[in-house]
Amino acid sequence: MKDEFISRVGLWGQRHYNFLKKNNPAVINVMRLNGTLEQYLTDLERNAQKMFELMTKQYAELGGITEELKAENQMEWVRQMNSIKARVIYVVNAELIYI
Repeated sequence: MKDEFISRVGLWGQRHYNFLKKNNPAVINVMRLNGTLEQYLTDLERNAQKMFELMTKQYAELGGITEELKAENQMEWVRQMNSIKARVIYVVNAELIYI
């Protein structure tokens, strides 16, 4: 069965959908029958994005990564922000997506 809305739920929702589709298809089928799959994935997308944004901000603050650093040494700022984003993606995936 093709779920037409999947392209609209965002990256986090799509990742979780693909995980469930591969590892627990019965859950997807129950949600389809109940009509709750789209709302479930939309809520998960929203929660994952909020978690990603909040953790990225918090990690940057804890690491002392500021707009001042961005102005003084843009490459170092980019390097540190990419490192933070990779760590946060790992956490969001572990906590919300691949469960």
